[in-house]
Amino acid sequence: MLSSKYISKITIILMSAVLVLCVLAMTFYDKLLPVVNTTGYSMEYQDKLFDTDSVLEINIVMDNDKWDEMLQNAQKEEYYECDIAINGTTFKQVGIRPKGNTSLSSIARDPDNNRYSFKLEFDQFVDGQTCFGLDKLILNNSYADTTNMKEAIIYDMFQYLDADASLYNYAKISVNDEYWGVYLALEAVEDSFMLRNFGMKKGYLYKPDSMNHNDNKNNVEGFEGGMPMPPDFENNAQSEERQTERRVFPKGDFGGGRVGRGGGNLNYTDDDLDSYQTIWDGEVTDSTKADHRRVVEALKNVHGKTNIEKYIDVEQVLKYMAVHNFSVNDDSLSGNMAHNYYLYEANGQISILPWDYNLAFGGMHRGDGTTVINEPIDDLWQGTRLFDFVLENEEYKARYHEYYNKLVNEYLYGGKCEETYNRIIEQIDELVKTDPNSMYTYEEYTKGVEVLYNAVMLRAESVKGQLDGLISSTSESQRTDSSKLVDASHLNLTDLGQFMRGGFGKKQK
Repeated sequence: MLSSKYISKITIILMSAVLVLCVLAMTFYDKLLPVVNTTGYSMEYQDKLFDTDSVLEINIVMDNDKWDEMLQNAQKEEYYECDIAINGTTFKQVGIRPKGNTSLSSIARDPDNNRYSFKLEFDQFVDGQTCFGLDKLILNNSYADTTNMKEAIIYDMFQYLDADASLYNYAKISVNDEYWGVYLALEAVEDSFMLRNFGMKKGYLYKPDSMNHNDNKNNVEGFEGGMPMPPDFENNAQSEERQTERRVFPKGDFGGGRVGRGGGNLNYTDDDLDSYQTIWDGEVTDSTKADHRRVVEALKNVHGKTNIEKYIDVEQVLKYMAVHNFSVNDDSLSGNMAHNYYLYEANGQISILPWDYNLAFGGMHRGDGTTVINEPIDDLWQGTRLFDFVLENEEYKARYHEYYNKLVNEYLYGGKCEETYNRIIEQIDELVKTDPNSMYTYEEYTKGVEVLYNAVMLRAESVKGQLDGLISSTSESQRTDSSKLVDASHLNLTDLGQFMRGGFGKKQK
């Protein structure tokens, strides 16, 4: 029989535990709904903001002079204060700023274009303020995308595979009650995203971008379109099979001038933390050198193919690779840029999170339609060696192909893609037609969405052929035998909006 002394101790422990739970509940009561799995939470904003059955109506209430000042100084990316009304609910003192990289600088240089993407930060001026639990909301302007829907389709694919990726919805944006344009609203990959996907687990988030790395001597002045030209890769030590005739840029670390320098491509080079400065410079959450060492240790073991599943979230990576490779997006980690992705680390295990797909389906001007549509699914990535373990391990490669099969056979051939495509057109068609700040004409939009659907379905045909062994799945084998490639020579991918030197993505005059 327990003595009263022990009973008292147990009672104190139980009361303490209840107190801790109450504090957590009070802290997150406006954010958390019932737990949906062991790692993440269902958030109120999922239904309030990202129910894709209806378009969001967002009104930005802001002094007109301040609005003009913000646009005129967009490249400073400074936050201004405004009120935001979303579907009738008003949030006061919200931070707003233009955002972007090349798109921002290109628009800033165009006197006829002020259609910036925006970032809304609900707690910028009011500590703890959220929008139904969301801390930050991204409003993307669909730059270099005549269709206004490439990113939406790709994020829908990620959701179908239950990958860790941002939620999306369309938004009708007004400024002081005047229609400004139709935008794609995205869940920012920050605190709320981590809470939804990873729960209360302590994790660290980075957004590496080798284009912004200090080692990069090839700055934007070297390139008309606002992006740095590739450095000299004469001493590049990466294997020759990474170099393919279909690529626009040479292989290598786009940002550092030396392969692996800066770490943006996530290639392990050595144990020196300074060799990965691009990663640390891109921290989203505060981190220490101890946190950085865990990342380097993970990269080291993944590259060394040691205890793979301890150091990388394999299932998330396989889902990411399947959708990302389907998208044919070189403006990313799979190309030479070594950017447009997030690195997440928790308990020594890393994961890759997707970002930025407006240049999907050959938007980097990589070749004709047939080249893009038949992009090999089993090529080693140019910009990084991190994912080599997938294609060099038969078990992982088979699981990667399983996700590809699910995407093609269920999502694309099963009708989900067509359903999503038709739903989006129905929702945004009139908004695009009446958009006062559109970068493209309505005719260019209608042509683009037609080409996009054909491109997506032809891409599905090629991927299925590669999975079934009817079409070669590597660049080398495709060069040897191109007779069975899906013919997409009739597709003019510039109809989708393209990367072009001298200010890409501008409205055709």
